[in-house]
Amino acid sequence: MEHAFVYKRWVGIFLLILILTEIIWSWKKDKKVYQVKETFSNLAILFGFQLSKFVFAGYQLAVLSLSAMLALFSLPRNLLVFLLTFIAVDFVYYWFHRLSHRWKPLWAFHLIHHSALSMNLTTAYRLNWFSALVSPLFFVPLALLGLPADFIVIAYSLNLLYQFFLHTEAIGKLGPIEGIIDTPSAHRVHHGSNPEYIDKNFGGVLLVWDRLFGTYQPETVRVNYGITTGFISHNPFRLVFQGFIDLFKGKLNAKG
Repeated sequence: MEHAFVYKRWVGIFLLILILTEIIWSWKKDKKVYQVKETFSNLAILFGFQLSKFVFAGYQLAVLSLSAMLALFSLPRNLLVFLLTFIAVDFVYYWFHRLSHRWKPLWAFHLIHHSALSMNLTTAYRLNWFSALVSPLFFVPLALLGLPADFIVIAYSLNLLYQFFLHTEAIGKLGPIEGIIDTPSAHRVHHGSNPEYIDKNFGGVLLVWDRLFGTYQPETVRVNYGITTGFISHNPFRLVFQGFIDLFKGKLNAKG
C-alpha cells in the first residue's frame, strides 16, 4: 500500500510538471490553449473525481471480483495473459466509449468530458464523478472469461493514463503511427464538434478498432472543440450534473 502511494505521488508530480510545461509553451507561443476559468473548472472537477475514487473503489473491486469468482476457469498470471488482457480491455473500452456517445444514459455521464472549449492536458481529467458506477460493468465479461481481475484494473488504469498525453495541441501528427495507435492528432478529432469529426476515433490506445469498424477519421481541418449544443458553464457541479438533468427533462442529445 505504501509503495502504491509513493508511485501515485510521483506520477502526480510528473503530470503536474507536464501541465506547467504546456502552460509555458502556450504562453510563449501565444497558443491560448489555457483559459483561466476553464482551467480552474477542470482542476475542481479533477479534485472531485479523485475523491470519488475512494467512494466507489470498493464497489468497483466487488463487481470484478465477484465476476472472477463466477468464471468457469482462470487464466494463468503471466506476461502473455497480461498482454491479452490489455488488448481485450482496449477492445471493450472502444465499445464502451462508442456507446457512451450514442446512448443517452451513458452520454449523460460522458458529456462533461466533451464540454470543454479548449484542448489541453487538464481537459483529460474532466471526468464525471459518478462514471465509476457504470464503467466496471462493461469489463465483467472479461472477468467471466477468466482474465485476472487485477490485470483488468491495471490495464484499464494504464489505458486511461495513456490518454492523458493525448489531450494536447503541442504535438502535431506523428507520421506512420497515425491510425494505428491513438495520438494527440487523432484525439483532437475525437473532441471536435465539426460535422466530419463527430463520433470518430473512439479507441483508447489502439485505433485499429476504429479502422475495423469504420469510425477512424484523420485530422484534416482545424478542430472546433466542445459539444454541438454549445457552452454549458464553468461551474463544476453544473457540469457534472447537467447531463443527468437534461436526460431527466428529455432534452439530452447524444453527441452525434
